[in-house]
Order: sequence, then structure tokens, then C-alpha cells
Amino acid sequence: MKIIKKMILKNFKKFRSLEVCFDKRMNVFIGDNETGKSTILSALDFVLSGSKSKVEKIGVESLFNVDVIKEFLGGDRKIENLPEIIIDVYLSEQNNPDLNGKNNISQEVSDGLRLHCLPLTDFHPQIRSALSSGDDNFPFEYYAIKFLTFSAEPYGGFRKYLKHLMIDSSQVNNEYATREYVRDIYALTAKNEEKYKLKNEYRQSRRDFVAKSLEALNSRLDKQKLGLRYGDRHGVEADLIITENEIPIESMGKGRQSFIKTEFALNKKNESEIDVILLEEPENHLSYINMKKLINRISITDKQLFVATHSSLIVSRLGLNFVQVMPESGNPVRLQSLTKDTYEFFIKVPDSNILEFLLAPKLILVEGSAEYILMGAMYKRITGSEIDDSGVHVISVNGLSFKRYLEIGKLLGKKIAVIRDNDGNYDENCVQNYADYSSNSIKIFSDTDNNKMTFEICFYQSNSSLCDEVFKSGRRKLTVQSHMLSNKADAALEILLKKGNEIQTPVYIKEAIEWIKN
Repeated sequence: MKIIKKMILKNFKKFRSLEVCFDKRMNVFIGDNETGKSTILSALDFVLSGSKSKVEKIGVESLFNVDVIKEFLGGDRKIENLPEIIIDVYLSEQNNPDLNGKNNISQEVSDGLRLHCLPLTDFHPQIRSALSSGDDNFPFEYYAIKFLTFSAEPYGGFRKYLKHLMIDSSQVNNEYATREYVRDIYALTAKNEEKYKLKNEYRQSRRDFVAKSLEALNSRLDKQKLGLRYGDRHGVEADLIITENEIPIESMGKGRQSFIKTEFALNKKNESEIDVILLEEPENHLSYINMKKLINRISITDKQLFVATHSSLIVSRLGLNFVQVMPESGNPVRLQSLTKDTYEFFIKVPDSNILEFLLAPKLILVEGSAEYILMGAMYKRITGSEIDDSGVHVISVNGLSFKRYLEIGKLLGKKIAVIRDNDGNYDENCVQNYADYSSNSIKIFSDTDNNKMTFEICFYQSNSSLCDEVFKSGRRKLTVQSHMLSNKADAALEILLKKGNEIQTPVYIKEAIEWIKN
């Protein structure tokens, strides 16, 4: 089986250096905007395609790390110090001597493929002239793209070692992306001998069209005649489209286009032709129902899959143990060491807000909806600033799932304040219960008085006059505190709307806010 084990990047886009290891089955990349999810998929796509034209259409200037270029131009500008782009893709053992060697960054004997972008030695005089101009003129035009195996054998064109398909749903209506997708489908389904045969037959059919169908028109012309363009840009691959029920997919809605493309990649008829599938934001343009269908289909494929996504549903349903979190800098953090109970919990839980949890810089976890509704007002009361502007995210979780979130938080080193009820036993429920999770970055906050067993009781005792005014006596049969306990979310919302600027924050929540803010 052809498996990509890891990839090492040097000077490619946002990464001056990056090493990322892969799961043999599924790899789900998440992160904030511009953290490099798409960059990883693009790097794999370039190397596996072995296509110089694909790289050249993007442009070498767009592929180089910006900082390394600035550093070079601000230095001595010596030709021997010109930066290079390297993408090394390490494969499982393929028993193919053409793939095996030490032509890689780590100098280890392995099977693999390399993209190497380096300056052309034949143009040193021109490069030296460009560098001596004194301005920010970097000689991108004098760089060459080479595709080599780890044994230093060139590859590309018809000679490819892994068959892959890249589907970028974020560019589903992009003409270039659609054309490249059709080319990939053609390359995957047509054998080499078929490609030559079809190319010849298509060229001949165009000649027949000119000779027969245009004959009448050309007979009325003098020296100039009507004809058709020839060459690779106007051949069978350029004119092919994909249809469903005789309708071109580019004429369909974006959601349907996304679904068709992904479904094709995962279709059992095509799986034997594909080794690797790259999916960029597969959730784009899909309804919730179609998203679930897509996830169910993805989860049973036996191909190595790479997914970049912003969807909590995809992240949780495919399994957090396959997730790699992209930080602002540094290598991705893998969640493969999560306990089975934890990643199975997030597969089954209906709405976990897991993506928000994974990407938030700081977190306050609360037990119920009342705390969640009032937290913004309490935060502003204590700090004087809006919680949404502070980088602190509030997530309401079921009390039984606190530990599931904290297991992930501990692995990622996140700063998390847990605000929970003591349920009548502070020492057992809030101290002993979280002994394995409390650290410098994770802290549990609860009222230490066992008589103040819930948030509503604590809040009422800190805001009795305010609550009595909002829920005036005689309006309801229940006491104010009993009403708040029986109607937690509704009562909290009514307080927020009527007295949000006047509420007093219970001491333990005030401590949590002050701790998470610093």
C-alpha cells in the first residue's frame, strides 16, 4: 500500500521550516486563517503531480517564504546564499529502487519524492547583475523547478509514483480549478496507451471537421481560410468536461458540484485508481444533510485522506484522533494520544463546539446556559472590556463532559478556566475530581460553600435585590430563587435584558475572570 509517512518543507509559503507526520488513513487539519492548512495540501498536490506547469501557473514568487526573501535581500546577496524551496514527501517502503535514497533534507535512506526549486547555474552572470542593482530585485525568473525521487531520479508527466486527486471546494466555480480537476480525472481513468490513441483520434476528428464541415465556408474565401487551433492547449484534455445526466457540472449549483467531485474521488469504482485524496474545505456550499452524507462516505474510505476544514461537524465525526491543530507558528499538534472514550464521545455528541474549543487562545468552560448567557455582562463588569474583544471564548458544556474537553486542553497546553457548581460537596466535586487536570494553565473555580451548590443560588445571593425587582413577588407562585432554578435560561436572559449593566458577579466567577484575563 502506498502511504505518505511525513513531509518536510523548507522556505515554502508561510513556512521557513516545517515537519509534519501523517496518519496512514486519515489526516484532518484545522487552524485559524493563515495558519497553513491549505499550504500543506498544496505542497502535497505539487509533489504528487510532478507538474512543472502547475507550479509555474502559481508562480515561483508566490511560493517562496516572504521572510527568507527579505532576509536574503537585506544581507550580503551572495549567489551561493540564494534560498531554495524544498518539499520532501516521505513514503512507506515501496520496494522500488528508483524511489529509495538519501536525496532529502534529513539525509536518511527512505522512499520518497522531492520538489526542489533552485537557481539555474547557467544564468549566474544575469543573477549577479540583478542582485547588484541595489533595489529589492530578487531573481525569481532564474529559478528552476525539479521533481526528483529520493534516489535523485527525475519524475513527472506520465511517470508518477502515486495517483492523487485534489478537490478544492473553496474554488468550485474557479475556471482553472475546474479545468485542473477534469484533467486529473482524465489522467486517473485513462491508461497511457488510451491517452495517445484518444489524442490522435481527436486531432484527426478536428482535421475532418475543417476538411468537411468548413469546406463550404472556405470555398467562399480567397487566400485566408477558417481552421481550428491545434496543440496541447486545444486538444482532447482541454476540451473535456464532466457531466451528470448530460448536464455539465459547472452549470450546477456550487453545493452539487462539491458533492459530485468528492463523491467521484470516493467512488468504489475509482478507489483502485487513486492512492491519495486531498480535500480542501469539503463543507463549502453543502447543506447540513449533504454534509452528513459526505462525512459518512469519507469515514469508510480506505484511501489515505488529507482534509483541511473549518467544520466542527467534520472534525468531530471523523474523529479527533485524526486531527492536527495548526498553531500560529511551529509544527502541527496531533491529537492521536487522546483516550478512546474521549474521541468517541465527540463523535457521538450532537453539538460539541469542538472547533471553537480547539482554536480559541483562552477558554472559560461553564456548566449551563444561565452562566453562558450572563458571562459577557459579568466579564465586562469586572474587566471593563467586551469578552469578544479579549480573545476569551466561553463554551457551555454538560458537567459530565468537562474532563473530555480538559483532556484535549491539557494536550494543547491551553489556558482554561472551568466554572462549575459544587453540587453540595466542593472538595469531592471540584478539587479531587479534577486533580489530574489542574495545572498552571487549567484551573477549576467554584463556590467553596457547600450550601451554595449551584450558580443560580450564588448569583441570587449576590444580586438578591436586583432579582427580586426583576421577578416581582406575586407574579409567580414560586419564590424568586426557586423560579430561577426552575427556569435557568429564561431567567438569565430576562436579567440580562433588564439589568445587565447592574449585576454583581459572584466571587468565584470574579476570580475566574481575573485569572483568565491575565
